[in-house]
Amino acid sequence: MSMIFTLASEPEDEARETGRLLFAGPVDFVKGVTSMAALPPADRIEVCFAGRSNVGKSSLINALTGRKTLARASNTPGRTQEINYFALGEARYLVDLPGYGYAEAPVAIVARWQALLKQYLAGRPTLRRAFVLIDARHGVKAVDQEILTLLDRSAVTFQIVLTKVDKINRTERAAVIEQVKGALAKHPAAYPQIVVTSSEKGEGIETLRAIIATLE
Repeated sequence: MSMIFTLASEPEDEARETGRLLFAGPVDFVKGVTSMAALPPADRIEVCFAGRSNVGKSSLINALTGRKTLARASNTPGRTQEINYFALGEARYLVDLPGYGYAEAPVAIVARWQALLKQYLAGRPTLRRAFVLIDARHGVKAVDQEILTLLDRSAVTFQIVLTKVDKINRTERAAVIEQVKGALAKHPAAYPQIVVTSSEKGEGIETLRAIIATLE
């Protein structure tokens, strides 16, 4: 039986408020790490954000937290070369993974990123969900399929977050959503709801906050 994928609905009032309170509270950069040995203690639920370089990951994290400079947005893809940990109070870690798919990065650096990513995904017991960001202008590409397959193999539940939906029209939006649904059909670790977001317009931000805040 194939999985049916839908768009994430608006959160219920209680979940919306839980999300608002979580992200309105203290949000602090903890550390950037380049090895598993340097990870913070696994003492709370954590979620991670993954995506191609320049997918809008830093902008989304800043929109979620309401802090314009928490995650450094850059016009230079591949700038984030560490796993960056942010604490949402004492309840959650939000983890910003290095961008992938940046062809111009040195081969040795790319290899190191990939090795660390695999180790992290396979070996972090408190990781509840990976949010994989997909640029709505481009849909799921071959390089995204690689990370989705890695998540399948690591048995990490992942949820697709479409970014930059304000950059496309309704027809294009409908087409990319169908493309993403088709791409997800072959991935057993995929969560069946897709979150549609715009960091610039605020679309989907409350929904994503509520999802992160209510994970158990």
